[in-house]
Amino acid sequence: MNNQKVIKRLFDIAFASFVLFITSPLILLGALTVKLTSPGQAFYKAKRAGLAGKPFYMFKLRTMFVNTDTPNQKITEEGDSRITPMGRILRKLKIDEFPQFWNVLIGEMSIVGPIRPIEWDLVDKYFTPKQRLTLENIFQIRPGIVCPADLEWYPDLTYHDPPSGNVSIQEWYLQRHLPVQLTEGIRYLELQSLLLDLKVIAKTIFCLLVYSWFPPKKQPPTFEQQELA
Repeated sequence: MNNQKVIKRLFDIAFASFVLFITSPLILLGALTVKLTSPGQAFYKAKRAGLAGKPFYMFKLRTMFVNTDTPNQKITEEGDSRITPMGRILRKLKIDEFPQFWNVLIGEMSIVGPIRPIEWDLVDKYFTPKQRLTLENIFQIRPGIVCPADLEWYPDLTYHDPPSGNVSIQEWYLQRHLPVQLTEGIRYLELQSLLLDLKVIAKTIFCLLVYSWFPPKKQPPTFEQQELA
């Protein structure tokens, strides 16, 4: 393991420990409200592709009604009827994501990564051989709680580039948004440094404090940003 990877891992452990310490009351309160406002478990384990393209379980506070996460509906969209009323609040404030700092602490994720963990079912069923190889190369580094693509198109690519016609959100993701994420993931690998990670964290805080309440101007990805399609 080279020095940069050691520094990144030590930073992840320190940062995740600090965040879990200060947010644990909020996580517990969120779990309690989830449990009291809809049937089912408070926490949700999402099977995702991670380091070296291998599957792992990413932890979240549950924001959807139980048994609504089907193979053909792995991508959520604005106004998604599967999201509970409390889930919408948790998602708006990003509180549902806080349990992922435990994934960071145990070495399955990083604070900042090349891309977010990808739904395992999508990788298993829909990825082309080229996309699988690209994903394995990208995930030489652990997937992140945040990544540059998240901030380039905050709050998400669906907001900036919604599906057109009768195309489902999942088809649209596979055709347009996935290639963009893979391209940005490769770019992160080429530029990765602790300074870049700190810039991404600072921009994340800005987006949460500003863009969560005053959405940015929509900017759909260009054809060049989908070069790995």
